[in-house]
Amino acid sequence: MRRLWLLCLLLLLAACGERDAHAPGAAPALARPVEVVLDDSGRPLDEILAPTQVVHRGNGGEPQTLDPHLAEGVPASNILRDLFEGLTTTAPDGRIIPGAARHWDISRDGLTYTFFLDPEGRWSNGEPVTAHDFVWSWRRAVDPATGASYSRMLLPIVNAEAILAGELPPEELGVTALSDLTFQVDLADPTPYFLGLLTHPTSYPLHRSAVVEHGDRHVRPGNLVSNGAFMLDDWRVRSRIELIRNPHYRAADKVIVERVVFYPFEDESTEFNRFRAGDLHWTYQVPSSQFQWLQDHLPDALMVTPWFGTYFFSFNLTREPFKDNLQLRQALNLAVDREILTERVSRFGEIPTFNLVPPGLPDYQPPQTPWDDMTQAEREAEAKRLYRRAGYSENRPLEVELRYNTSENHRKLAVAIAAMWKQVLGVRTRLINEEFRVFLQNRAQRRVTEAFRSGWIGDYQDAFTFLELFHSGHGRNDAGYDNERYDRLLARIAAERSPASRRNLMAEAERMILADQVILPVFHYVTKRLIDPRLKGWKENVMDQHPTRHMYLVKARSEVANEAAEESAETES
Repeated sequence: MRRLWLLCLLLLLAACGERDAHAPGAAPALARPVEVVLDDSGRPLDEILAPTQVVHRGNGGEPQTLDPHLAEGVPASNILRDLFEGLTTTAPDGRIIPGAARHWDISRDGLTYTFFLDPEGRWSNGEPVTAHDFVWSWRRAVDPATGASYSRMLLPIVNAEAILAGELPPEELGVTALSDLTFQVDLADPTPYFLGLLTHPTSYPLHRSAVVEHGDRHVRPGNLVSNGAFMLDDWRVRSRIELIRNPHYRAADKVIVERVVFYPFEDESTEFNRFRAGDLHWTYQVPSSQFQWLQDHLPDALMVTPWFGTYFFSFNLTREPFKDNLQLRQALNLAVDREILTERVSRFGEIPTFNLVPPGLPDYQPPQTPWDDMTQAEREAEAKRLYRRAGYSENRPLEVELRYNTSENHRKLAVAIAAMWKQVLGVRTRLINEEFRVFLQNRAQRRVTEAFRSGWIGDYQDAFTFLELFHSGHGRNDAGYDNERYDRLLARIAAERSPASRRNLMAEAERMILADQVILPVFHYVTKRLIDPRLKGWKENVMDQHPTRHMYLVKARSEVANEAAEESAETES
């Protein structure tokens, strides 16, 4: 009976919002492709560019900042990839290609990278981008006074660790401007993923004069100087962020889109309805309840692809009830039925998991957990045993807060997990919903959080991008995990030159995180969004990085056909 009650609750959650989708007159206003139009010789008509090249993108939450060294989260990264360009960048299919650097040399020992900047590189104010800009910017990123959340990404560089620890000044970082257009980086140890790391905003250059002159206000319209394909034109908080094409960009002649507008829709249903009304060319995500309807009615627009990321919940290990209570954390982990969550709630083909690192990396095999081969009934029986040993019972139930940021999909998952905890263990859960920026602040401070939604999308295709999150000094270690043995293990991984040994050490590190139950993994992500068929240049890639400079809008085939018919009719008359 309790199992039936839970299934009914989950089915009710999954059905939320579908009534409107099936209402009379609810057909999308989106211009859809029709049959291929042929010219007089019987050949398909070529794509015809739309006269207005303005792309409207849904983008999740409101960014905290557009300072690439301080920004956090996927929504901010999407915008920063349009505003700035690192030494390397990504092709539409996710391949690493030259960015601000035209090419580079790597020493035989893998410790020295020499980047040769594109001489056409320009800031949005027309000034040249130089190696000196990268030297100053990377020193700023590792300076403890800056407080960059992802500064540890630059740890492979000589002296970065000592600088972050306050033992050396930023000027000692192993970066050098050999000339205006030659930038050299010295690494402490070979780093296989280093070129991929350079696509991350932490490695982006900043315009020194603009930062010095405007301080914290350097990210505002009129002040922000960037080196990417677009520049900041307007920022209306909670409404939209508008970028315009940067005429000084090194490859400006290849950028077709004139303006891109990012909308901070935290409510998936609102974003979905805006897409159906023809107001968006791109959605950040879609409501999980609409999957079947989308497959039936918008199959050409629905894009579901693998994503190098994991959805999980974290435990605050610095305060009660989870501090020094491993058995309680394990009990909550085992009480969650991931199959039900992915099949009934998220519903887009996500992969249920007990692991942190997603599968599919060619040089890494995630470790097995003790729970993998259990049935869900066996997991729940073990959860009850651990719950009692942790000091809780029906007469003394756990009361816990579960925090998540504003999102209908996050809400449904949190409600479902709270219901599972209640059904299996009798836990009383209070759900707390917060706007994204407030949510991030509270997570980082750790004073008020107990259990909270987390997740991570890899910054580069290597398991280390997930493992380093739980170093005691990492800016996104919101769980407060502090384990000297784990920190030493990460240092060994960074220094290890044997690929096989490195793989084994990384598997050991993940095994430690899972054994200490720092997180409650739920599933490995897929991206799920709607893309207007008129938007071209978008391609699947596991990193889900899609700079707008690769895109352009075309006329719908129906529009082209109608124009051809009108032109033919005028000719005949």
